[in-house]
Amino acid sequence: MNASAATAIDFRSDTVTQPTPAMREAMARAEVGDDVYGEDPTVNALERLAAERLGMDEALFVPSGTMGNLISVLAHCGRGDEMILGADAHIFYYEQGGAAALGGVNPRTLPNRPDGTLDLGEIEDAIRADNVHYPVSRLLALENTHNRCGGRVLPVDYMDAAAELAHAHGMSLHVDGARIWNAAVALGVPVSRLLRGADSVSACLSKGLAAPVGSVVAGDREFIRRARRLRKAVGGGMRQAGVIAAAGIVALNEMVERLTEDQAHARLLAEGLAALDGVSIDPSAVQTNLVYFDIERAGLDAPTLSAALAERGVLLSPTGAQGLRAVTHCDVDEVQVRQAVAAVAEVMAQYG
Repeated sequence: MNASAATAIDFRSDTVTQPTPAMREAMARAEVGDDVYGEDPTVNALERLAAERLGMDEALFVPSGTMGNLISVLAHCGRGDEMILGADAHIFYYEQGGAAALGGVNPRTLPNRPDGTLDLGEIEDAIRADNVHYPVSRLLALENTHNRCGGRVLPVDYMDAAAELAHAHGMSLHVDGARIWNAAVALGVPVSRLLRGADSVSACLSKGLAAPVGSVVAGDREFIRRARRLRKAVGGGMRQAGVIAAAGIVALNEMVERLTEDQAHARLLAEGLAALDGVSIDPSAVQTNLVYFDIERAGLDAPTLSAALAERGVLLSPTGAQGLRAVTHCDVDEVQVRQAVAAVAEVMAQYG
């Protein structure tokens, strides 16, 4: 029988984390008001704290990272404008084409390199000339860390160069920073330094930082004014939201530095998997808390392995016929990582 998610070692995502005791206490004691009127003191405190940490003028609390990216793109682009982004970007791949469907924004995709970056020369070549036949190139969107490229980190010098390129052509730079805190910790720099050239960012509180819900969008004052209106338009206006914003404050104050533990556990998991015959993975490519690997064993595919692991109390996500993803987080410890490797080895042995 499959283990329940509550009792399993759950590597499906860092969204499965439970709020910490400190978060639960802060939520229970949160002072609240009507956030649509700007009167929730806890939401206001979270937004000020997030803006400061991200190095932006202002921030806006939103229910999800998808909403954060959507309203950011719409705040930068008008109908018929064009956004340049990676073909493997979360905005393009996993967000239902919201910017195109709701905002009429044209996505122009470029191939992501294995490290998650886009070639700067290809970006420049993709920027439209001022021609009546073309949409206007308005926005460059980058993802840091990059999910589908294995949680890879886009370094500071690349972020600076991409921002300089965008600005030189009159474009803005938006960063999908769902795991931007992981990137900053991996690089050993303040997150504000990583975002120095960005015009906006959507940063998740409910992934690696373990808050139960929510993201923050940040940028300059005028951008946040537009984003706040768009949040309302897509149904994101919240009322006494301080009860969840309180957990976000704890997340920013207590959960960022400990991401080093998750990243160490991810490397341990990758090294353990690499030692197994029939598993293909390069541990040196694991930079943060995402571990992608492939199965190379006759008669065994990723969905079958995933199902067999679930029966042994280990949950992870197939990403294709032979590929799987495991995500480390604060609710998985070193002992559980070793147990997961042992479970993979046990299933693989049945197909030897």
